[in-house]
Amino acid sequence: MSSRSLLPLVAAALLGSVFSAAAQAPPPRQPPGANFPEGAGKEMVTGVCGGCHDINRLQAGYTPEGWRTVTRMMRNFGAPVPDSEWEAVTAYLIKSFPEKPRPAAVIIPGPVEATIREFDLPTPGSRPHDPMAARDGAIWWSGQLANKLGRLDPKTDQFKEYPVNPMSAPHGLVEAKDGNVWFTGNFRGFIGKLDPKTGEVTEYKIPDPKAKDPHTLVIDHDGIVWFTVQNGNIVGRLDPKTGQFKLATPPTEKARPYGMAVDSKNRVWFVEFGAPKIATIDNDMRITEYQLLDPGARPRRIAITPDDKIYYTDFARGYLGFLDPVTSQVKEWASPSGPKSFPYGIAATKGGIWYAESGAKPNAIVRFDPKTEKFQSWPIPGGGDIVRNMDVNRDGNPILANSLANQVGVVEVK
Repeated sequence: MSSRSLLPLVAAALLGSVFSAAAQAPPPRQPPGANFPEGAGKEMVTGVCGGCHDINRLQAGYTPEGWRTVTRMMRNFGAPVPDSEWEAVTAYLIKSFPEKPRPAAVIIPGPVEATIREFDLPTPGSRPHDPMAARDGAIWWSGQLANKLGRLDPKTDQFKEYPVNPMSAPHGLVEAKDGNVWFTGNFRGFIGKLDPKTGEVTEYKIPDPKAKDPHTLVIDHDGIVWFTVQNGNIVGRLDPKTGQFKLATPPTEKARPYGMAVDSKNRVWFVEFGAPKIATIDNDMRITEYQLLDPGARPRRIAITPDDKIYYTDFARGYLGFLDPVTSQVKEWASPSGPKSFPYGIAATKGGIWYAESGAKPNAIVRFDPKTEKFQSWPIPGGGDIVRNMDVNRDGNPILANSLANQVGVVEVK
């Protein structure tokens, strides 16, 4: 019982009416995880796992291999668990929170030939969040819980990792014309720049204390770095030449700006994961929002075609969506694996819209043909969990980062 709940009882005892006062006092609040199953490792789990996130997220469940990867991620990030306790913690999580049923991936045959290549990353538990296709053909990734950025040459299978500063948690990343790699420091509120030639990291602190979790970033045609801050509800721009920031808040409260993209006319677009809206922002930081069809829509990622048509993944409802910026027309299509397929990473390339169903088992890569409005899909080898973002390489092939599987990959389209 907490000291707060003891105080009324002590006062009541002094007045000689303990039971009356106790009946009026609110019941003591249960400590986090009190309702979790009993077992060796529970005390450590309930004492530590709520330190940086809601402990009830554990109840989502994973496969045994998934839990081993998750606990490795936590070790990478310095969770305060003694080395001798990790085995018990992992065993407790595997036994207490097994993976919950997921929809089977609906695999649809079609005319396009494609194969998916996956590459295991050198640091276990990296949690590769976003992939990035470099101009030289390399695949980069943000190792969020390893505090590293990584590079893979898919022709030679050679890896190189670049450490960033502690507790950075790199999230989004993008390559500038000069070859430097810009990234978001998701846990420390900064925009970072890595010089791959020297390994030097430069940090640009976002000048608003609410901007604690910079998320996705893009570079526009003029070299300006744009970024979203999801929980801070901010969209920002950074001029690399001056180091000057400009920040704006969307008109919608708790909009949760998320995925971003730049169209051929140099307009910056973003989706609002906390609202049924897509928005654009100009250099004067004016934000224009576009309403989607369903109030329950929650767009998470965005892709733009060469003719500036916008497609988005509606994660919450299991839909692929379309917005015509000229007419404001919105269309949507149910994703093949259903409402719990959780469409996530998306890219527009080779005449199609490619995206990942992150809730299906196994995860699937889905191709949508805008001309025929037909779907085709492929299972991701090894399960794929979880493709949070996608990019397109110089050959026009989609590239992936599979955060729970600790892999990056490429969809090789024939």
